Amino acid sequence: MRTVERVRRVDGARLLEAVRQLAPLISNHCDAAERERRVAKAVIDELVSAGVFHMFVPRVFGGGEVDVATGVRILEELSKADGSTGWIAMIGATTGMISAYLPEHVASEIYRPGTITGGVVAPRGTAARENDGYRVNGTWSFASGCEHSDWLACACVVEGSDPLDVRMMILPAKDIQIIDTWYVSGLRGTGSQDIAVKDAYVPNGCSFSLTGRPVHTGLLYGFSLMGLLAVSVGAVALGIGRAALHEIGELASAKTPTGRRRALADWNVAQMAIAEGEAALRSGRAFLFEAIAAMWSTLERGEEPAIEDRALVRLAASQAVQCSVRAVDIAYNLGGGSSLYESSRLQRQFRDIHALTQHIMVGPSSFEAAGRALLGREVPPGFL
Repeated sequence: MRTVERVRRVDGARLLEAVRQLAPLISNHCDAAERERRVAKAVIDELVSAGVFHMFVPRVFGGGEVDVATGVRILEELSKADGSTGWIAMIGATTGMISAYLPEHVASEIYRPGTITGGVVAPRGTAARENDGYRVNGTWSFASGCEHSDWLACACVVEGSDPLDVRMMILPAKDIQIIDTWYVSGLRGTGSQDIAVKDAYVPNGCSFSLTGRPVHTGLLYGFSLMGLLAVSVGAVALGIGRAALHEIGELASAKTPTGRRRALADWNVAQMAIAEGEAALRSGRAFLFEAIAAMWSTLERGEEPAIEDRALVRLAASQAVQCSVRAVDIAYNLGGGSSLYESSRLQRQFRDIHALTQHIMVGPSSFEAAGRALLGREVPPGFL
């Protein structure tokens, strides 16, 4: 575990202001993150110091236990500065919620100040029962941030389980092999390498079922781990979308397209397109915050959220991504040839947002599953 002198207890409002102050540092390192395929250590250390990775960890362990809407705003701000940094923060923060599912003595040991966790929810591994634990094997793709994580959680199918039991297995980084595979078009700075585990023993206390309920009962933990993950992916998308609209807004006033006498900002077609992008992004964001607020209000009343409430959270997260994609595509297309150059952030935002759409939490199947839930049909285990 790294040593960071300024690690402190997390407070949502202060954390939001702190990440806004980090924007220049993040922007200064985003080119290097692209080249090196991982976020710079200087940025990671500041995220640790601010408490970003522990914002969804229970307060009893020194975490922030911030409300979901604040968490979305924090991830949105980071993603405005750089999509890869926002993504890394999202993975570390949402896997921090794992602490609420573990026995208290285990969680307090793992989630010490400065610890970073990561993980993969796709069940690509197997777990065989052995004594008071499991023998784990498997290979997982898309392990974002694995190179700076201290612990990694890997989803596994328990052999011989009936009904099927998919469990997260939490392992120290030393027990995991990192395979250098992350040569991709978008979100290059996330270092989402493949990882492999061979014959590692995981005590029962370092695992939990993906369909299980958390040990801690704070309002935050009324959101499922999958629900929070989907919402957080949506937050990253919204940040990238906002940054792209800001970028094209500045370019439109400065750029006079070839063969034209007026700036791009004076074209009717550009004005209409910008308006469409703004409307798309704001509508997706509004739906997401509406769904979050409705869930939070239900939990504040001490009531169990209805299936419809949980389905709308998942649907809103996926829709936020689609609206963000529309905004980025509009900005990229309006940029014309200028968007192609590496010096333009639009090309990176275009690549990043389209890479993000491939995440299973917000893909086409998420719309299908949300629709099934809203129609009263059975949904895949763990979806809600």
